[in-house]
Amino acid sequence: MGVLNVTPDSFSDGGRYLDVDVAVRQGLALQQEGAAILDIGGESTKPGSLSVSTEEELARVIPVIEGLRRETNIPLSIDTSKAAVAEGAMAAGANFINDISGLTFDPEMSAVADGTGAGLFLMHTSGRPKVMQQHAKYQDLLAEVIVSLRQSIDLALTAGVERGRLAIDPGIGFGKSALGNLELLQHLKELHQLDCPVLLGTSRKSFIGKVLKQDDPQERLFGTLATIALGVSQGVQVFRVHDVRPAREAALVAWAIREQQLPD
Repeated sequence: MGVLNVTPDSFSDGGRYLDVDVAVRQGLALQQEGAAILDIGGESTKPGSLSVSTEEELARVIPVIEGLRRETNIPLSIDTSKAAVAEGAMAAGANFINDISGLTFDPEMSAVADGTGAGLFLMHTSGRPKVMQQHAKYQDLLAEVIVSLRQSIDLALTAGVERGRLAIDPGIGFGKSALGNLELLQHLKELHQLDCPVLLGTSRKSFIGKVLKQDDPQERLFGTLATIALGVSQGVQVFRVHDVRPAREAALVAWAIREQQLPD
């Protein structure tokens, strides 16, 4: 899953793809590098970030989704926790909804997912981005993440979304300390008990910077690749990344080692 942020303030590439034509070209470039899905976001969710209006978010993402849909059939995901934005994105040609709140921020989101037939990525977070790092203490982090994700799955199923349209994301960097992120990465295999594909989003995140003592997100590629290989070894199926080609190659080699066979 290639990351395409059309925001002025995302932590790694904010402001680079605000122009619609530039964003579309970047999406096509990510596809050429091997992305199987493009994840388009119009609101930064980095720690401490503030929400933008529905109107502003729609104005950022809809022209990009429409532009990409004219150029390619690659599946598109809308990275949003607002039901109105998700509905507009699906109407414009998106295929998936990537909800960082796991259906908890907007009570209408599950109905939109059901009504549009969207695939749904359900992520765990401890709160909205503005305050989530104030809630990074847990009695049992892994257990609490699993319970929360199970509740999100139940919300989706109750709304009528089939299990086969669901995937889960432990929310690395969302309301977790650096050590908490490392703990989750050590136990990713435990997420398979929820019987959904697992999405992992570690790309260029701050915990990697803390391990490597590297403040610049652009310099965290090699650390990101280590987390991808680790994820493959524990059965993770989808990786949300900025650097598609290196991430894909790392995943392919890790998969070949795990399976003891060559990719097709």
